[in-house]
Amino acid sequence: MRGYVVFLRRPYAGRLLGATLLGRLPNGMGMLAVVLHVRSDGGGYPLAGTLAAILGLATAAGQPVLGRAMDRLGQPRVLIPAAWASAAGFAALAAIGADPLPVAVAAVIAAGFATPPLEAGLRALWPDVLDGPEQVDAAYALDAAAQELLFTVGPLLVVAAAVANTETALLLTGALGIAGTLIVALSGPSRRWRGEPRASDWAGPLRSPGLRVLLLSLACAGIALGVYAVAVVAYAERQDSEAASGLLLACMAGGALTGGIVYGARRWAGAPHRRLPWLMAALAAGYVPLVLAPGLAVMAVLAFVSGVFLAPVLACSFTLVDRLAPSGTVTEAFAWVVAAVGAGGSLGSFVAGVGQDVAGVPGAFAGAGAGGLLALTLCLFGGRTFHPAPAQPTPANAEASA
Repeated sequence: MRGYVVFLRRPYAGRLLGATLLGRLPNGMGMLAVVLHVRSDGGGYPLAGTLAAILGLATAAGQPVLGRAMDRLGQPRVLIPAAWASAAGFAALAAIGADPLPVAVAAVIAAGFATPPLEAGLRALWPDVLDGPEQVDAAYALDAAAQELLFTVGPLLVVAAAVANTETALLLTGALGIAGTLIVALSGPSRRWRGEPRASDWAGPLRSPGLRVLLLSLACAGIALGVYAVAVVAYAERQDSEAASGLLLACMAGGALTGGIVYGARRWAGAPHRRLPWLMAALAAGYVPLVLAPGLAVMAVLAFVSGVFLAPVLACSFTLVDRLAPSGTVTEAFAWVVAAVGAGGSLGSFVAGVGQDVAGVPGAFAGAGAGGLLALTLCLFGGRTFHPAPAQPTPANAEASA
């Protein structure tokens, strides 16, 4: 644990990590806040679920776009306007509800698409803030582990705010995004950071074959996460226990938090591109037994185990992204990771619903194992592309990102 102490003592490290988590709370609040507000406004579950899905997809679509803008313009000039625009989207939905529907859809798209890419921005800052690769790896692991708290604390904040009214929950979601973003964007490292020169092409980080394979693999892992979030609700209904879904979500988050802290607390031998397939195999192995859907006590243990290797997979992936991203595209590359996992999660929600209709609770959980195995397969067959390519000279038409 000494590595974490040293890392957090670095100037700005604690501030940046804490403020980024604060500003990312809307990621764990937005969908639930939208669903509760639409339901309180008289909308049905299909409409509420559709608007929540639109929010998630808009967020996934906006992250690479805003990440590319940050690589070109710096962080504050993108983060601060984006946070205000996202909050305005939530405020508009709070004001109008679900009717008229086109305006509600536009508000949800604005709230999602303008979500500030704090997660990607933080990972781009770590090499400048921290001292050496070992501290950066520890930061990636702690970041990946701590983000599980967002999906535990966020929904609790929404439920607490909704006791007053659902409008308050939406406004709080936007306000927390602004607060965390301002703390990050006004810090010295964020104001000073500039992207490196980059080639003038539309593909950006996607021109890296290794990064493309990694993103597809993480999208498949995202499918497993999306499946899990829906399948635990079906499991809770079968158990006739309203608390079961929350317990199982908390158990998986606890496993991820534990795994991330342990992973980052030690120094690992070997290159990350050799380590990732083993970590992905362990992650897939944790998802497969969920299809058994046993009693709640055993299921809680399986849920905890299924989360243990999630944060290590993400932390190792972040290290690879840092090495595979072409010059001048690092923020956009990290934003694509967020987009890939988010898009996979949206698909996973659909897969779980289909599986539930076809084969009940075991069918719903089967999608999690399938997503994990697909992620592993991509790592194994595309792993040769994870080898960092030799540094290429910056093309003559490269442009400064500042």
